[in-house]
Amino acid sequence: MREHILLVLKQIEKEYDVVILYACESGSRSWGFPSNDSDYDVRFIYVHKKEWYLSIDQRRDVLEVPKHDKISIQVDKLLDLNGWELTKALRLFRKSNPPLLEWLHSNIVYYQASSAINKMKAVESQIFSPISGIHHYLKMAKGNYRDYKNRKEVKIKRYFNIFRPLLAAKWIAKNDAFPPIKFTQLVEDILPTSEIRVVLDDIIRLKKAGEVLDPNPRTQIIDYFVETEVEYLEQYVREVSVNKSNPTELLNQLFRETLEQVWG
Repeated sequence: MREHILLVLKQIEKEYDVVILYACESGSRSWGFPSNDSDYDVRFIYVHKKEWYLSIDQRRDVLEVPKHDKISIQVDKLLDLNGWELTKALRLFRKSNPPLLEWLHSNIVYYQASSAINKMKAVESQIFSPISGIHHYLKMAKGNYRDYKNRKEVKIKRYFNIFRPLLAAKWIAKNDAFPPIKFTQLVEDILPTSEIRVVLDDIIRLKKAGEVLDPNPRTQIIDYFVETEVEYLEQYVREVSVNKSNPTELLNQLFRETLEQVWG
């Protein structure tokens, strides 16, 4: 699949007249618990030629292949690609956007060109906002938990959809940094030994055995842990304060340097 992904990326460059700076996996494969039929969620950052930016009109700044943007070669049915134009990515980076930061922290990188991504990573600590990160993951965990509470039985993968964002938010509160992508790293750091850890280890074992779609009864242990941690994190994020300098000029310079490096 990696060779096919690289072929598709090259074809996108050719047909849309762009240069792809970075491409990675995002989703269950990067989290470390894919199913046999999991999609390949490829996310990428690209840059247009200089002339594209010299326009009074705002232009479309995403590429979604093959969902909305077509290419002339066949794309595997398990492959979903979504790309953001560089200035869009940098504006989101300035806001400490968690989905973008997940791309930068992905442990499955398919392609990287130019120094733009390394420069972004180098200044991440100056830009990262724990408040933004906790709000994002807490909202995700609460939404997935409400869905879980409305069901008498729950498919195994729904537990991951609750615990991954919840543990990510706890990681940020504990370490004041962006969390690791792999779920097992979050578990090891946040839940070294506890009753809920035993429950999660069992869920991970079932997931690895391929029992993704089997319904499992909810447990009071999970309910108590999630509700307690949500309450703690809501209180924490109300009290924490962060002062960051405006990074706009820094990112403007990064953008200009990338244009010069890529196009000359």
